[in-house]
Amino acid sequence: MAANKSLDEVDIIAALLADAHASLGVFDTRSLRLTQQSVIRRYRSEGVGFLTKTLPRLGKHVDHALTGSVRLDPAAIRLSTCGDSHLPRFLGEMFERIFHTDGSLLQDPDAKCVKYIRQILYSFYKYELPYDEMQEQKVIEAFKQAEKDLSEMQARFAFLHSAWHSINQRRHLSGKLGDLEKSHTLTEDDRSFLIIREARRLLAELFTSFDPTDIYPCHGPGVVATKQRLWEKFQWTNVSSRITALYPFDEYFCSSIGHVCDSYDRFDTVTDTDHSARVILVPKDSRGPRLISCEPVDFQWIQQGLRKAIYRLVESHWITRFNVFFTDQGPNQRGALLGSSSGRYATLDLKEASDRVDLDLVRLLFPLSLTAYLECSRSTSTVLPSGEKFPLRKFAPMGSALCFPIMALTIWALLTAGAPDADTRECILVYGDDVIVPTAFAGSAITILESFGLKVNHDKSCTQGFFRESCGVDAFKGVDVTPVRFRTVWDESPRPGTYTSWISYANSCWDRQYYSCHEYIVSRLQAVYGPVPSEDMAYAYPHSDKDWRGITPSPFPYLRGVPSQAHLFARRFNANLQRMEYKVRVVKSPSIVKSMAGWLMLLRWFTEGQKQTEPDLDKHQRVADSFMDQRPFSASRYTKRGVSLLTRRWR
Repeated sequence: MAANKSLDEVDIIAALLADAHASLGVFDTRSLRLTQQSVIRRYRSEGVGFLTKTLPRLGKHVDHALTGSVRLDPAAIRLSTCGDSHLPRFLGEMFERIFHTDGSLLQDPDAKCVKYIRQILYSFYKYELPYDEMQEQKVIEAFKQAEKDLSEMQARFAFLHSAWHSINQRRHLSGKLGDLEKSHTLTEDDRSFLIIREARRLLAELFTSFDPTDIYPCHGPGVVATKQRLWEKFQWTNVSSRITALYPFDEYFCSSIGHVCDSYDRFDTVTDTDHSARVILVPKDSRGPRLISCEPVDFQWIQQGLRKAIYRLVESHWITRFNVFFTDQGPNQRGALLGSSSGRYATLDLKEASDRVDLDLVRLLFPLSLTAYLECSRSTSTVLPSGEKFPLRKFAPMGSALCFPIMALTIWALLTAGAPDADTRECILVYGDDVIVPTAFAGSAITILESFGLKVNHDKSCTQGFFRESCGVDAFKGVDVTPVRFRTVWDESPRPGTYTSWISYANSCWDRQYYSCHEYIVSRLQAVYGPVPSEDMAYAYPHSDKDWRGITPSPFPYLRGVPSQAHLFARRFNANLQRMEYKVRVVKSPSIVKSMAGWLMLLRWFTEGQKQTEPDLDKHQRVADSFMDQRPFSASRYTKRGVSLLTRRWR
């Protein structure tokens, strides 16, 4: 009889319920069976929406109740309860260890129950299912609405910009904000002026020695608005006159003086049009797509150079290196765990943060010597999927290489300027739009951010209780309760993405002691792919410690928690490398070989030869990427993006 190659999402939930029963002992055998049958029944009647919408809706309500700001009330989200109790009938045995029957939080709630409840409720929240046109339109309308909200702030920013210069002449505003808060005569505008003045001082000190012309431009990894293919990006056909006014063409778009001399005639045909960015919708999950505004190739070239220079400065400068992070989420993750155990730190989540940093706010805060260079590489408009040309009030939408660093520095500068004392300043942590502040300062921090046009997501911000979330870590009372989120949809045919992602999911389940779930996923993998390498095979392969992304390099995908599979694979001894090798599956991206003019290949070598990939926010995608079959860099070889092959290699 052939092995079952299918993977049923509801069977994963049933396996997780069995894990909860084994670990917590909250169910008796009959209750476990009834709960599993209830899940199957609801799944059959509602479809996958039960897992991607209904359960996550309860999960969000539970998270809100864990902060202590509201009581658990399943009736509010149309779930049945047990008699007069406010606890839901579904998973009621676990909810009894967390909440009173009136929905209020217990004095000593069980963190392990929180962990299992959130895992069951959020398992398929980000499942990458197809989305419809209505969801696409909703994302585009949100993008437009954010722009409209910024337009409404324009008058306020104009007023602040014209008025802040007079602050230094006003004697009663000569002190620090912490001293002036005792004054009853301090108006809202006065507070804004003080914050602006201090934020400008902080950013001016940060960028005192920064030279925006000392950059090494490069191309980004994604598509561009002007639609050049990978090997066409170095063949300049248009460079905006706004860019060349500050970044001369011969200095920043050519590999050397020899390149300029040899290609001088061809450069006469390069135009200087100011192209618009272009909005595209990329798959995200079942809730809808993600909106990205692709930059023109000439703007992206300079933006990437500025981004790298700003990253180096901020992560090394004494004023920001312990507070603002771009390549390391660890401080924010540890801050979330610490805040959940002590209650001393709050986590703030900003909604549509990249779309709500106004250009006028950047002009108001950042030094003039820098803003000129930031603006010359900024797109002033973008083209929507409908073809409509949409002017931009925001500094940079998601897709611009400068969106992330400028957003993070804006948030840090405003909050640090508004902090009442040095201790509060030291405890502010910013990673993009994930923010950690002392709990006592959280209310003021929200007020400050919203007064400058940013929008705080109050439902996801944790300012009380013992639940915190930041940079992918969910914490409750010092315990990591982050669920394993299954994103990649299972495919019964061998697929590279399915293979690497579900191996990563299985390993994460093993690490969290979800042994039944781990066993179920492993059985489905082996049914489709046959034997999968085990951990002992990877450890037998000589490799270094964790790399710069925090991942232990591995020559191939492998499973943890399974018996040795070495005897099931062909093997040989490599005399040249003095090691044993196995013939295993690896993920390989096909290459495209395209020769260019020698000077263009040299330009690519200068900009990409030593380039490292930025860390991805999705842990499972980072792990999957680490399994890719890598080749030494070649200036004439390009990786075909979006395409990968699952093949067998000696490793």
